[in-house]
Amino acid sequence: MKNGPLFISWAPYCSRSDGIARRLGGESHMVYSSGWGSNIFTVAFKYLSQTIKTLWLLFRKRPDVVFVMAPPVIACIPVWLYCALCGKSFVIDAHTGAFLHPRWTRLQWIQRFFSRRARTTIVTNTFLQDRVHSWGAHATIITDVPVYFAEPAPVELVGECNMTLVSSFCDDEPLEEFLAAAGSCPDVQFHVTGNTQKLSRQVLDSAPTNVRFTGFLSDSEYVGLVQASDAVIALTNRDHTMQRAGYEAIYLGRPVVTSDFGCLREAFPLGTVHVPPTAEGIAGGVRQMRLECDRYRQEAEELRARKLDRWAEVADELRSLLSITNGTTCDPVASVPTPE
Repeated sequence: MKNGPLFISWAPYCSRSDGIARRLGGESHMVYSSGWGSNIFTVAFKYLSQTIKTLWLLFRKRPDVVFVMAPPVIACIPVWLYCALCGKSFVIDAHTGAFLHPRWTRLQWIQRFFSRRARTTIVTNTFLQDRVHSWGAHATIITDVPVYFAEPAPVELVGECNMTLVSSFCDDEPLEEFLAAAGSCPDVQFHVTGNTQKLSRQVLDSAPTNVRFTGFLSDSEYVGLVQASDAVIALTNRDHTMQRAGYEAIYLGRPVVTSDFGCLREAFPLGTVHVPPTAEGIAGGVRQMRLECDRYRQEAEELRARKLDRWAEVADELRSLLSITNGTTCDPVASVPTPE
């Protein structure tokens, strides 16, 4: 009897990794040596530590199929070594940053080397699939994975209309443009998630009065806030970047305001207002969402059903490709334990 797939992620957490592993009946492991930090002087030691931990885990578990998240593409090295020595297969789950982030673009030759040796490289859109195909490698598109949600904490919001901007305050998120847009929509209450320690006091003090920074939320608090909101806002100014917050909202039945890029139009054809990531564009999208929120919410429910059907098809393709015989099809709105 074959062992279930094992997912390796060199990160402190990754709910996408957890979701794919659990949906395919496997295990997800976060391999992360946080004590070394991520600066230029210590990252080599950090990657060496994580390489040793990964090899120890793989030879102890002996999985027949290994999924590995990229970036960092360096995580593929111990996975490839294990599979080469033991005659096993591996799959790369390549996030957009593995192809487009400046830190990793100069290492594309490493990504190409491993993609050619993987059974498939998972990508989020056709643009990235075409790039992998140009390397002579196999690619599988998975825009999103049905999410296992925590039990929602009760949240009560005031005001006639509430929208939540899901943010991690990364450099591709147009926060200043959003704050300017929020100031021009005083009839909407905005809630901005994310660790505010990443923001300067100047940014926090410049926010209009209808914007509330929630700080970091627990999984239960996050789900409760999204369900209590009329819509979710998920923005990027970087093309070919999937918005996890967007598809989490759809799986919770909430419509979305997101950036107007081709891959996001493809992933969110219903229940969504697509906007240019400018102050004027965001404000216009917010007003349109408020005006037709009931219609967009109905469309979000329809899109949720489509996404569940599409995942079932992709999961079957992966199981066939990798000879995986077990898995789960349970409803995505369910509690899930914290990954190790």
